[in-house]
Amino acid sequence: MKKIFIPVIVLLAFYTCSPSHEKEVKYPPIKVQYPETKKVDVVDDYHGTKVPDPYRWLEYDTAQDVMAWVEAENKVTFGYLDQIPFRQAIKKRYTELFNYPKLSSPRKIGDYYLFYKNDGLQNQSVIYIQKGLDGTPEVFIDPNKLSEDGTVSISLLGNSKDNIYIAISRSEAGSDWNQIYVMDVETRKELPDRIQWVKFSGASWYKDGFFYSRYPEPEPGAELTRQNLYHAVYYHKLGTDQSEDKLIYEDRQNPRMNHNSYVLEGEQYLVLIASPGTDGFATYIKNLETDGDFKLISGGYKNKTGVFYHLGDGQFLARTDIDAPNYRVVKIDINKPGKENWVDVIPESKNLLRSANTGGGKLFVSYLQDATSRIYQYDYDGTNKKEIALPGTGSAGGLGGLKEDTVFFYTYTSFIYPPTIFTYNLNNGKSTIFYKTKLKFNPEDYIEKQVFYESKDGTKVPMFIVHKKGLKLTGSNPTELYGYGGFNISLTPSFSTSRIILLENGGVYAMANLRGGGEYGESWHQAGMLGKKQNVFDDFIAAAEYLIKEGYTSSEKLAISGRSNGGLLVGACMTQRPSLYKVAFPGVGVMDMLRFHLFTIGRAWVVEYGSSEDPEQFKWLYSYSPYHNIKDGVAYPATMVTTADHDDRVVPAHSFKFAARLQAAQAGDNPVLIRIEKRAGHGAGKPTSKIIEEEADKWSFFFYNTNTPVIYEY
Repeated sequence: MKKIFIPVIVLLAFYTCSPSHEKEVKYPPIKVQYPETKKVDVVDDYHGTKVPDPYRWLEYDTAQDVMAWVEAENKVTFGYLDQIPFRQAIKKRYTELFNYPKLSSPRKIGDYYLFYKNDGLQNQSVIYIQKGLDGTPEVFIDPNKLSEDGTVSISLLGNSKDNIYIAISRSEAGSDWNQIYVMDVETRKELPDRIQWVKFSGASWYKDGFFYSRYPEPEPGAELTRQNLYHAVYYHKLGTDQSEDKLIYEDRQNPRMNHNSYVLEGEQYLVLIASPGTDGFATYIKNLETDGDFKLISGGYKNKTGVFYHLGDGQFLARTDIDAPNYRVVKIDINKPGKENWVDVIPESKNLLRSANTGGGKLFVSYLQDATSRIYQYDYDGTNKKEIALPGTGSAGGLGGLKEDTVFFYTYTSFIYPPTIFTYNLNNGKSTIFYKTKLKFNPEDYIEKQVFYESKDGTKVPMFIVHKKGLKLTGSNPTELYGYGGFNISLTPSFSTSRIILLENGGVYAMANLRGGGEYGESWHQAGMLGKKQNVFDDFIAAAEYLIKEGYTSSEKLAISGRSNGGLLVGACMTQRPSLYKVAFPGVGVMDMLRFHLFTIGRAWVVEYGSSEDPEQFKWLYSYSPYHNIKDGVAYPATMVTTADHDDRVVPAHSFKFAARLQAAQAGDNPVLIRIEKRAGHGAGKPTSKIIEEEADKWSFFFYNTNTPVIYEY
């Protein structure tokens, strides 16, 4: 391989730590020489259209030549980042900001409360237990002791009805693969039970065991790439080997189906969810006392009906989008399950009914009004509506519990309001602060607001904007535009210590609520999926144009970012409008839209995107697939692709192929880097040390390529 780097010219002293963001700086270019990436003669025929795939060989991530390529690319990337003079200063400041105690809402299990706590810079949050709300917290599980590099993460799953046992899941290096263990709550002893090859599953208890979902054991060496097929529901009895687990449900005729189950409060009924992908599912209910067959409650895969509570006598509460794109709560009789017999408990409204839950004999419902939370309490029949007052227009969630509970927890946050845990007392209807986050950051110095802009087809799209008070709209502010736009996922206000780095340095953060998301119900989602996916990209491009037009930023100061489906968003928008942005951060993105369904869980996204195996859908996908729409000789934004070697959700081959193609095509001086994290996955369970390093690298790359003065000493 050729020599990689030409050292950067040392910056003049007056560049360091200038407090004025109006000063012009011009950082010297860092020259990059990319590794030589071979091309192979692979051409696929899609319904008569010949499509070359010269980087197909990069799909085999365990091959020696691919691993060598990864090492070479990382050498280029970190060699570049090492030459940014303020990189360590940003890392130091972010470490200071990140170093504060972080708590989760407590979870009640009998007389005990369990919660996650990170003292500040621990790689993984420690799970604590205390007896009663006034008890002394003690360590229940410390994941940091399970690996030297902090890459083993632990999650609490379901607990037994008698509150003696709790199931936990353990994941290594960020993989979606989990092992389920069982702990004795009071003694904190680990039982010998081990459940392997689990993905996308909880543990729902019934009597002396629990229901869970798993895949067959994959072939050695194919664990992180091979398609995940034959998802099935099992029952595990405590004290037995996994080989003895009872198969509860499978569909051998349809290997791509996903199956999940959960036991309703009272342990009389088991709910089964059967879905072909990430959107739409059939719902079944089984009476565990009679051990009869599953009874269909809602069939087909076009809608979503989630049963969440058994009222008694075969009467159930469910949240559904059938005949209600914004969702409603209905009562269903298991003996007359047809939708014509459903009774509205909470009818559909103009706002999205985002979630419904029960606790203390009450029904709690959360709405989204222009992507901000509203929470209400009702009786089971939908009467006696009462709003639970929140501190502001942000995001809240977590209310719910058992029928006998009277105290509940919820968390509220916004862009400038750090996560705060509240208790809600059902007896007096009052909320009180249980835990308030303390930071080296003053929220009063910043402003958050919501605007509405017009997309290409005239649709009004909301966007949140955050910046320092008194910011001048001169068009010179470094700005990050973030989006997702898919899978019915709603983006709502949330707090980020990483974002403070941008705001402190005179930057603007913007988050657009694009079509394809769930902010305005199913109609909003469906307007950005399948053949209408281009609407999502148009919405994002229009957001960038709005920020420039209104004077927040300019094309020379604007970065776009997104992860997963948001990585696809960034890849599509930077290939469609490359000159509109200066920097692009496509993270763990779906970049090859013609082959995504061939790896791990990718086949589940066909209901959202379509499939290249279908002639009409191929045309949609090919028209915007980021990998296939890169053109030679075009000046693309300065780009840092991010992925990880253990990402078995969106396999790293997507990012590998996209980066290789972009490096070959790039015209001009903007760098194209790919940052490949080792022993990390799609994002969940990533240790603090890796989070800090990645975010510091991101802001360093952004500030350097937008010629942004940095206020920290270096």
